[in-house]
Amino acid sequence: MIGLRSVGLTLPSMAGDVEVLRGIDLEVARGERLGIVGPSGSGKSSLLMVLGGLERATSGEVQVLGADLSALGEDALARLRGQSIGIVFQSFHLIPTMTALENVATPLEIAGARDAFERAGAMLERVGLGHRLTHYPAEMSGGEQQRVALARALAPRPRLLLADEPTGNLDGRTGEAVIELLFGLAAEEGATLVLVTHETALARRCSRVVTMRDGRIAGEERREAAA
Repeated sequence: MIGLRSVGLTLPSMAGDVEVLRGIDLEVARGERLGIVGPSGSGKSSLLMVLGGLERATSGEVQVLGADLSALGEDALARLRGQSIGIVFQSFHLIPTMTALENVATPLEIAGARDAFERAGAMLERVGLGHRLTHYPAEMSGGEQQRVALARALAPRPRLLLADEPTGNLDGRTGEAVIELLFGLAAEEGATLVLVTHETALARRCSRVVTMRDGRIAGEERREAAA
């Protein structure tokens, strides 16, 4: 599903180039639940961006879903994301002038799905928002907005689901409800899940946990995923 070889990422800054990722080697099997933990600035989110093709590695090899991401142009990367990769961020990134239904359906339409609105409505029902289809983001709570974002990520039935601190802007109880949906729907859809989190208890729900420090993988633990 994922294969990284000696992946590096260097980004420009006002103080000069910053080496964000340093020689990352990582493999993720189909259907795996991988948690990525580490202190702020360790490179967790940057690694997820590389996996999703939103940031291009400056060195090494990035294989995702059988594709060499370094060899794909922007249009091909966008198609891969639209068809096979779902991404959930800490910030919801909903379009404020679109309803919940439109926010979920629009990426499906762009990807060419003729049943975009039917699939969007069905997924919103599955995340408990069947009564919110015509509501705008400003009319919904943070937890509801994150559920819309989750529905948007899962509606295309992706093979790979990437989640970056998906409960970071939510209170504990609401965050737990979103996590239940995240793990439950990923399992139902058969999606491989890569989850970036600072919460140890949340990471322990994954079958494998990778710890990052200073842009490198500093440790790895395999475990029985929590129910």
